[in-house]
This record gives sequence, structure tokens and C-alpha cells, in this order.
Amino acid sequence: MRLHILGICGTFMGGLARIARSLGHEVSGCDAHAYPPMSEQLASLGIAVHEGYDAGQLERYPADLYVIGNAMTRGKPVIEAILERNLAYVSGPQWLSDNVLRDRWVLAVAGTHGKSTTASMLAWILEDAGLAPGFLIGGVARNFGITARAGSAPFFVIEADEYDTAFFDKRSKFVWYRPRTAVLLNLEYDHADIFPDLAAIEAQFHHLVRIVPPGGLLVANGQQAALERVLAKGSWTPVERFGAGQAWSVGEIRPDDAFEVLLAGERQGTVRWGLMGEHNRQNALAALAAARHAGVPVARAIDALARFEGVKRRMELRGTVNGIAVYDDFAHHPTAFETTIAGLRRRVGTARIVAVFEPRSNTMKLGTMQERLASSLSDADLVFCYASDLGWDPSHALSGLGTRAYTHVDMGTLVETLARLLVPGDHVLVMSNGGFGGVHEKLLARLATRERTASA
Repeated sequence: MRLHILGICGTFMGGLARIARSLGHEVSGCDAHAYPPMSEQLASLGIAVHEGYDAGQLERYPADLYVIGNAMTRGKPVIEAILERNLAYVSGPQWLSDNVLRDRWVLAVAGTHGKSTTASMLAWILEDAGLAPGFLIGGVARNFGITARAGSAPFFVIEADEYDTAFFDKRSKFVWYRPRTAVLLNLEYDHADIFPDLAAIEAQFHHLVRIVPPGGLLVANGQQAALERVLAKGSWTPVERFGAGQAWSVGEIRPDDAFEVLLAGERQGTVRWGLMGEHNRQNALAALAAARHAGVPVARAIDALARFEGVKRRMELRGTVNGIAVYDDFAHHPTAFETTIAGLRRRVGTARIVAVFEPRSNTMKLGTMQERLASSLSDADLVFCYASDLGWDPSHALSGLGTRAYTHVDMGTLVETLARLLVPGDHVLVMSNGGFGGVHEKLLARLATRERTASA
């Protein structure tokens, strides 16, 4: 079958394209302003990507079925042409459900934060146990080097996003996945562009809970009031909770971030890895519980986590120049800012942390979370905000940080100011859910130039 995927460079749709290609379909797609890593993955597969959303591409890439991503809206010429010509179309989640997930044991990882990392952990545990799972993750799992694959039956791990499915299907994407094992990591207000309040998101999470079979398992964060409200609406599936005081909990934490895993108060083993932060310890507990449901013994799963390499753009060290380390992280919500900085702080102690972020998500662009910005960034020693194309002024939201906070609307000025203020021993934490204008490479290059000039 010939598929043309609209919005192909998103992590979900790009992963879907990879899976479809591996199953023998002819695949092409369209998008605008693609950037790595998805653009690189599609090019390596020989999948043609048309730039833009014009209707002319329908003649250039005729298809049996048009798979439409949730970034596509009415008014785009290609969408209007598909509707006018009565061409066959489907949403990405429905295509995946009908063609890949049917008859699979789906392990779905949902939550406001940590989905990609936890899904990657879970897929790796199953892989290390010899189960060869399929997966579709919103990031590049380093153990696999890709975002998606069809895998071998029965297991399929998927990042279960609560964002809407398509312009013609406003339910959350995860209702299409029909999981047997569902992980509920956390639940906060987000996606202010489509959800009016937290209660609306809780309703969508309960739609997910409703479709988990009685022989399945819900793995839930027992410290989240919002998730408890979701479960209180009705649950027909066994629940295992993780977190402090729950069935799955963390015991001793060592200075190198190794930690003990407890199940019903009994020590199961020690996770020894390179990841940092309490949020990753909780993610690990969730992955261990889900993997046990799929048949992997806890001790085997703990051992696998020692070889877990993490996810690209999750506290990824991009380079070090003259003792100044530059990290890349996908954090784009105040809670994620706070937990990411806290994890780095535990690792680097009193060294300076310089947080650099852009309010890029739809929620942040709307200014919905601005009252939480200053407190979420308060553990950083310096804070830089790139405020290009915003309808509100972040400098007011960051005023509580005083002289520690800088707001820039020009990338060049941002990089130059950073290069002037950074000193050996600093840790620069760049946080964005987009390409951020290549600021990582620009900063590293400017620091290298500064170092050469100083040496000369």
C-alpha cells in the first residue's frame, strides 16, 4: 500500500513511517522545517519528504491512504484537497491501532512528564530479556538508536500521549492503543491550547483506564492526587502503585545515583546507572513494575537498567569547552525544569548551573505557566530565556530571580552574553522541546573561539 504521511517529521508520525516502511508499505510524507533527529532518520530510510502543505503534492505522491498527523488543521491546502476529492484518510493513531497494535500485548506509558524515558527503559528491559519488543517512542532511545520499530510479537511499548488525535478526532491519541499494561506516571495541567483545565485531562486519562482489560495491569504513581481522582472514577483492572510509601519504592540512594528497589518493603536489588534525579528513579520503578507484568523477573530487569543508555535530548552532554559543560534536555514545562535542575544539582554540587530555555510549547507560548517560572528555575545560578515571537514578556515572570535572570529576543546576543559570563566549571543546561535554533552548537563554537583567542 502507498501511504503519504502528513506531518511526517513529528516524532510519532516519523516513527509510524519507519514502522510502515518495515512492514512493506511505500511511504512518503510532507512537513515544514524538519530538524534532526527525525529528518535524519527519514533520509536514512529513503523516505521522500515534501516541504510544505500545498495541494500539488497529491499529484507528485499519489497514495492509497493519507495518514494525517495532529498538527494538520483545516485550511491547509493539502487537507482541503483531500477532503474535496474524497480521498481515503485516517489518523496516525488509528492506522497504528488497526495495522500494528491489534493482537499485540501493548504496554503504554502515559503522563505529563517522563514518557519517553520510561518507555525507553521498558523497551530496553524487554529487549535485554530477549523479548524483541516493538516500540514507538517520542525520542531516540540510545540503546536502539531509533525511535520506533515493529518488533516481534507479542510485546509493543508505546509512549501514550494525551494530546488530541487529529483535526477530525479530538480524543487523546492514547485511547487508540488498547493497552494490556498501562503506566500512569503523573498528571499535571498542560496543553493549554486544547484542554481548558486539569479536569478535562483527567477525563481523557479515565478514557484510557476504561479500556485496560481485567487481566491487565495499571501501574500508577501513588503520590499524584490527580491520578487518584482518575482511578476513583472507576477502575476494573488491578493497580500497582509506585512512589514513597507505595508497593514499589526507592530505598537507599547512593552518591553516584545508584539506588535500592523495594517491593512491598523487600529489597529487590540495586540499580546502578548513569542517570540522575528523583524523577528518573520513579520512572525506573514504573518500568520495573510494567516489565514484571510482561514476565521479566525484577532482578533481571534491574540488571538490564545498568546497561540503559538513556534517551537523546534527555540531559544529553553535547560538549565541553575549557571545563564548561553544555547539556541538552527536552524539558518544556515548569515541573520538568525543576526536576531536571534538581537532578543536575545533586550531581554537580555547588558548581554553577546556568539554565537556558525557550518557552516553545503551546502551553508556554500562551503564558499559562508563567507564574510558576521563577520558582521552577530558582535552583539555577543564572537563568537565560530566549523570548522570540512570544505574546507575553518573560522578564516579568522571571523578576523574582532578580539579577540572576536574563531575557533575550536575539539568538546572537544570547550566545554572546553567555560566552561572556561563563567560566570553567559551569554547567549549561539548555531546555527546549524544539531545535532551539541550534543554540548548543553555536554556544560551543563561540566558547571554542573564545578559548583560541585567549590562548593566542
